[in-house]
Amino acid sequence: MNPAGIERLRSQGIRDERVLAAAAQLERASFVPEGLRREADEDRPLPIGHGQTISQPYVVAFMTEALGLEGGERVLEVGTGSGWQTALLALLAREVWSIEIIPELAARASLVLLGELLLGNVHLRVGDGSQGWPSEAPYNVILVAAAAGSVPQALIDQLADGGRMVIPVAVSAHEPQDLRVYLRRGADVLYRSLFPVLFVPLRTG
Repeated sequence: MNPAGIERLRSQGIRDERVLAAAAQLERASFVPEGLRREADEDRPLPIGHGQTISQPYVVAFMTEALGLEGGERVLEVGTGSGWQTALLALLAREVWSIEIIPELAARASLVLLGELLLGNVHLRVGDGSQGWPSEAPYNVILVAAAAGSVPQALIDQLADGGRMVIPVAVSAHEPQDLRVYLRRGADVLYRSLFPVLFVPLRTG
């Protein structure tokens, strides 16, 4: 993001300097369709095809900050999408496993993440993200970039003790989605609400 975009994130309340520094290293324009690159620095979601969007920069930064990454974490991301959030996670954590259900989006993200940015700590696959990536579990952190009607049990099962998950939950069709952070303590999983959001639905199957 350009310096003006980083200062906008600061003014919106983003305080984690590691998150701001990572965002400053990544041009959002690299992750959007070519015809929308002039609009990439705007603080709003943009369509990336197949009914999906690249989220508003503030929401991406806020969700990343809520994960509390320190650098040594194993991260599971559900919904690779454009790959922009994935790249941020890769700059802030030890390893990232990211799942995308739409093959065309996964292929495009792979070109940017692996082909252009050469992020060697990113692992990508096409599949149903609600089932997680069991063979690489447990994860210190899970980020879900689509709204679920309820938190998938498979993701809870793959969250390490002391781990944290950020996920938008569609409480009902008549209410805004609730962005939540879940914390696992042994057999207990507690959450707190962050703020209302609007994400595309989590696709399964």
